[in-house]
Formats: sequence, structure tokens, C-alpha cells
Amino acid sequence: MYTDKKNILQLIALLQEHGVTKVVLCPGSRNAPIVHSLSTNPDFTCYPMTDERSAGFFGIGLALNGGSPVAVCCTSGSALVNLHPAIAEAFYQNIPLIIISADRPAAWIGQMDGQTLPQPNIFNGLVKKSVNLPEIHTDEDEWYCNRLINEALLEVHHHGRGPVHINIPISEPLFQFTTEFLPDVRVITRYQGLNMYDKDYKELIDKLNRFQKRMMIVGQMSLIYLFEKKDVKPLYKHFAWLTEHLSNRTIPGQAIKNFDLALYAMDEETKEKMSPELVITYGGHIVSKRLKQFIRNNPNVEHWHVSNDGEVVDLFGKLTTVIEMDPFEFLEKISKMLDSRTPQFPLMWENYCKELPNPEFTYSEMSAIGSLLKSLPSECALHLANSSTVRYAELFKFPETVEVCCNRGVNGIEGSLSAAVGYAAANDKINFIIIGDLSFFYDMNALWNSNLKSNIRILLLNNGGGEIFHTLPGLEMSGTSHKFITAVHNASAQAWAVDRGFEYIKIDNQTSLEENMAIFAQAEPSDKPMLMEVFTNKNKDARILKEFYHSLKNN
Repeated sequence: MYTDKKNILQLIALLQEHGVTKVVLCPGSRNAPIVHSLSTNPDFTCYPMTDERSAGFFGIGLALNGGSPVAVCCTSGSALVNLHPAIAEAFYQNIPLIIISADRPAAWIGQMDGQTLPQPNIFNGLVKKSVNLPEIHTDEDEWYCNRLINEALLEVHHHGRGPVHINIPISEPLFQFTTEFLPDVRVITRYQGLNMYDKDYKELIDKLNRFQKRMMIVGQMSLIYLFEKKDVKPLYKHFAWLTEHLSNRTIPGQAIKNFDLALYAMDEETKEKMSPELVITYGGHIVSKRLKQFIRNNPNVEHWHVSNDGEVVDLFGKLTTVIEMDPFEFLEKISKMLDSRTPQFPLMWENYCKELPNPEFTYSEMSAIGSLLKSLPSECALHLANSSTVRYAELFKFPETVEVCCNRGVNGIEGSLSAAVGYAAANDKINFIIIGDLSFFYDMNALWNSNLKSNIRILLLNNGGGEIFHTLPGLEMSGTSHKFITAVHNASAQAWAVDRGFEYIKIDNQTSLEENMAIFAQAEPSDKPMLMEVFTNKNKDARILKEFYHSLKNN
């Protein structure tokens, strides 16, 4: 029988799945649930050692004899510190050692409780990976715990071998061994490149071809990649390709970009039909919350992620496979290995999304963004600030030759204008910047800048507060705190823009917007940088958007 501690059960099962068979066990009470669960499992060969200093080096000897990873388990407190010399040796000798330390709950560290000291990250730069497992109380805790263990075990032999540290807080009671079987656990596998002569490569391609409903989702990428014609058709027909404007031109064929609207319009039966069995991702951040929830709520989907760094990025909580290689090299390789059938799943997505209406809005922030995007010259740069701006832009189409930039690394509002101005300083193309009032005023010193060029055109959306906050459920219940949450203001950028040498255009109605947009969005260079400030009513904007989505659902 195994312990009832779920974080330990995840660890034991994953050690087994990752092929770890040799374990050095040191005595103690806090690590007793781990020791018991390992020593009663016939798949592990266990070696008892009393002195942790010796145990660490004993583990090194085991690992050197054959090269397979070896685990060393100790109790809490100074026992762990005694492993430090062996950890240093393993790090500089590139030996695959897995240090498993039991720990007291975090609340008791530094409270004069016995055998306690801060154990997470205690080895600093002498381990390749250090993780601190949660105690499991919810499904999210279990997913997080599983992911951390997979990350640590994968790192043992990632870009060279070396030690890793897995720290496990364990609450009392310690001696409840009531679990008969280990749980079924998700195992994350990493492929470092794809060698066509490798058996694992063939197994991966065979698995890829068994899926009937395949989807490719591309995150933010700041480049343009042109696929060879011979690769375009076989790739394009086998996947439903979902991208956002931030992905730029990085797919083989025409992307589906209005998927966020599609997901809003779908009923549950349609969502089930349109749910993928396999999702492959490459690139960076994805904006759409609906897409993330759609994949996360699908119990039968598998996720593969392709990236140069091979990091574990479990965006949907469904990750099973990490492929460490250039995404475009991966796509070109699999294009030659896909079977000859023409799946219906991509056509289902394309046909459904073609039927959706093009959005039309009365005067609002959305109509201002739509007016500019529909008027963009084919060769320009478009900078989107965060929050509402980047989300509303997804509602509209514009030429695929437009280069799109956005600070989506952390998704904060700071620096959106500064980054765009810096980008514009390094090129001669026209740079359009769509930005909300909070983002603009937060970063208005971006215009206090001797590097400003006339190729800058700023569309400032001013509705007197944070538009994105008005979409939050329950905001109306916030009472007097409402003005603090939404940062209500009555500022205008006019004086600052004029002082900084901008041509300033004020907009407060649809007619004025349409008349001035022809000048603002023209392809020819201008003598001065421009700032068009569009004043709208935040309550009206929210109502117009709500009505649009309501009509979409009803249609």
C-alpha cells in the first residue's frame, strides 16, 4: 500500500514512467511516506544509507555505472544540506542525480519548529532545475504538481546531464498508507529534434497520422516566413490553422483569424463537433481567452508544443509532447510524412468561420479601430497596445503584409508607446499605433523624446477610463471602489501632443472619424507625426459591444 499524499503518488508514478529504477533512501520521519512508497514498489531497487553526505556520493557511483538517473531521498532540515557536496560534484561532472527532499509545510518554516529551514532553491546554481511541489487539494494543484515533476525529470538529461532537486512539503499525519494503486499520470515527453532514422520519430509520425481532428495554433511571432510551395498544400489541408494578427505571416496558407467570434457563436453541440483531438502550437502568446478555455475544457485533446528552446509550456493543461526544434523545420519535415487522406475537420472550421458576419459598429472605440484597420496601407507596421486594443483588433481584417507588434511578453500596459516609438525610429515605413487612454497617459513620456520621426501615427482611444475593466463580471457590484478599479479620468492628450510637434486631430463622432481617417491612414509620408484622439463614452462602448455579441449568438 502507498501513502495517501497525492503529491508523493504523482512523484512515484512519474519516476516509474520516466525510467528511474535506482533510489538511495536515507532515514527520517518527514520523508517516511516517500520512503515507504518507494521501498514497497517492486519496480525500484532501493539502497538504504544513513549518512546523507555519503548517500549523495553513493548515488553518484550508481549513476556513473550505466549512466541512468539515480534518485536520492532525504528528510527535512539539515539532512538536505549534507547533500550539498555531492550535488556540486554531480553538477560539474554532469551526473544525472535526482534529489528528493521531504519538507515541512511552508507555514512552519522559520517558526522554531524542528528540522526546518528554507529548502526550495537551496542549491541555487548547482542544479539544473529546482521545483517545490504543492500539497494537492484541487485538480489545479494536481495538474501543477504533475507538470513540475515532469519538468524536473526532463531536465536531468536536457542539453547535457546534471542534478535536479524536487522538494516536497508534507503535512501530518505521515503514516497513512491506504492507497492500493498508483494513479494514472500524464507523462510529458521531449524530442530533441526529429531524426528520420530514429524509432521514436517514426512512432511520433505514426501517432500524428492516427489523429482525425488536428489543429495548429500559432502564437505571437515577429517575423514573416514563406513556406516552399511543395510543403504548403499537404500541411494546410491536414490542420485547422488558427492564428491571431500577432502571429504575422507564419503559416502555410490562409489562416482562420475570426475563431474567437466563432467560439462565441457556437452552441455546445457545435463546439463538440469542432473540438480537436490534437493541438500543435508554436510561437509565443495567444490573446484569446475563449480559445484557451475551449481547449482546456476539452477532456479528449492532446497538446504538442514545438519550440527552439524545448521548454515545457503547458498553456492548456493538456501537454504531452515537447518537440525541441525550429518550428518551420518541424513543419517541413512532417509535410512529407503525412498520409494521403483529406480530413474534413479543417473544412468544417473554414466553412463555419466563413459564414460569420463581418462586424459593424456604430460610433465607438470598436468603430474607430475598425476604420483604421480597414484603411491601412499594405506596407506598414501596426503596433497594438495591450488590453482592449489588442482584443478589439482581432475583430477586423487587414492586409497580411502589415507587420504587427505588441508587448505580449507580460501583457502589461507600461511601455506600449515607448516600444512603438523605438521601433519607428529604426525604420522608414509608416508606423500606426493603436492605444487606449490608460496605456497612453501611463507612458506619455515616450513622446518626451528627441528621436521622434514623422512616420508615427497614433490612434488614441479616450473614453475616460480602463475599457477592459468594464467587461469584468461583477464590476457593477464594486460600489464606491468602481472609480479606483477603472481609473476614471477626464484628461486629453491635445496640449502634450501639440507641444511635442504632432499634428493633432480630435474626433467625437462617426462623420468626423470617416472624414479624417482618409488623411490619417494615407500611405504617403507626412511632414509631422500625427495623433488622432477619439473620444467615446465607455458605458456606450460596453453596450455596443454587448449588443454585437448578443446578435452574433442569436444568428
